[in-house]
Amino acid sequence: MMRTICLYFHVHQPFRLKRYRFFDIGKEHYYFDDFTNENIVRKVADTCYLPANEILRKLFSQYGSKFKVSFSISGTALDQFAMYAPEVLESFQGLAKTGCIEFVGETYSHTLASLLNEEEFKEDVLLHSRKIEEYFGSKPETFSNSEMIYSDHIGAVIAQLGFKTMLTEGAKHILGWKSPNYLYCNALNPKLKVLMRNFKLSDDLDFRFSDKSWPEFPLTTEKFVDWLNKVDSKEETINLFLNYGTFGERHSKDSGILDFLQYFPKTVFSLSDFSFSTPSEISKTLQPVSAVNVNYPISWADEEKDTTRWLGNDLQQEACHKLYELAPLVNQSTDPIIHQDWKYLQTSDHFFYMCTKFFSDGDFHQQLNPYNSPYDAFINYMNILSDFKLRLEGTEGQGKTEGSPEHLQELLDEKDKLIQEYESELKKKKVTEKKKPVTKTKSLKKEEEPKKSRSSKTATVKAKLTTKTVSLSEGKVTNTLKTKESNTRKRSTKNSK
Repeated sequence: MMRTICLYFHVHQPFRLKRYRFFDIGKEHYYFDDFTNENIVRKVADTCYLPANEILRKLFSQYGSKFKVSFSISGTALDQFAMYAPEVLESFQGLAKTGCIEFVGETYSHTLASLLNEEEFKEDVLLHSRKIEEYFGSKPETFSNSEMIYSDHIGAVIAQLGFKTMLTEGAKHILGWKSPNYLYCNALNPKLKVLMRNFKLSDDLDFRFSDKSWPEFPLTTEKFVDWLNKVDSKEETINLFLNYGTFGERHSKDSGILDFLQYFPKTVFSLSDFSFSTPSEISKTLQPVSAVNVNYPISWADEEKDTTRWLGNDLQQEACHKLYELAPLVNQSTDPIIHQDWKYLQTSDHFFYMCTKFFSDGDFHQQLNPYNSPYDAFINYMNILSDFKLRLEGTEGQGKTEGSPEHLQELLDEKDKLIQEYESELKKKKVTEKKKPVTKTKSLKKEEEPKKSRSSKTATVKAKLTTKTVSLSEGKVTNTLKTKESNTRKRSTKNSK
């Protein structure tokens, strides 16, 4: 196999936290700064992801399978693309269809769990693999841990999860006299192949490309390929592992970095005998030259290539340990919102903001830091963690967390009960209202009846009295007439005598 170049790009965006005050604890349960997150993702999409992806699309179209790259995209970045910049996700899916990309697995949350909680680490890795398969139709066989953190033990765990190859930093204190430009294997499980980053050549692009004080400025594709040609011809692979933000975000378009990406394959093909390969292709083609022994975790950060960027001081260690102390409570919860917050709170960037060491890679990381000081970052994070803990403890042992099916069912039952009470009360009121007029009528009848009775009796009495009067009157008249008639007869008799 001719010498090859392994181009690997890492894509990551954390869910940045909003300012969370002490007085918000127990009251406000949403922790993320949506405005800032959307603005940053939109900005990076326009300056980096979309233009760089378009360049790659054209290169794949021009060179076919001769030009290949690999990507790892964190789960938090995928979630934010879906939320704020779906065209970026579609762009990556379009590149996946060319067959010139290998999607590399990593942790979903870009977490430090490999150092602190192995079970959580495994779960996060498998979750990310499922997400990659869902979006891009291929299950990852190569793995790149958050910040390229690696040790013999972590490599063995990754091998157990089914991965064939792992990427990590070619740290000087690990390799010693050895070169990173070979394929190695894990010391505990030789079945896992290990590719190590050529940090000198990678950092020339990642950090120094636009540095005008750098003696090699400006860096052209011809100069870079000339450096590649000077690598010992026995060394088989040049592993250029870069942050994808290098192309347009870390170095602006004006620096010429996108032009470098566009013309790099052409220069390689015309001025060297290098090819391009994905990590899986290298792992299947080359034989490991030896095992690499890494007893303590390494990373691609700083001169030390260790984990002190995230766990180097008391603030970071306190926050991390407090976070993972909550793992048993989180595992008891069935609330998807709790689990989502749990994932996003694990992102390594939150602990990086608490870092107090000087960075060897310039001020770029400070530009991404939203806090005035590491102490501010610690206080903000711990306030949020306190609220998160209260949410967990509030549902501990009940199995009914806010938003869970059990909790929703409980709310529905309470409302049903309330509705039944209202309906019952309403029926009673209706009955009462119906009864009231009837009672009134009866009472009225009762009140009117005596009046009517009295009036009728009065009328009867009056009638009787009238009749009696009349009869009496008639009788009186009759008697009067009879008396008059009798008197008349008496006078007639007297006269006749």
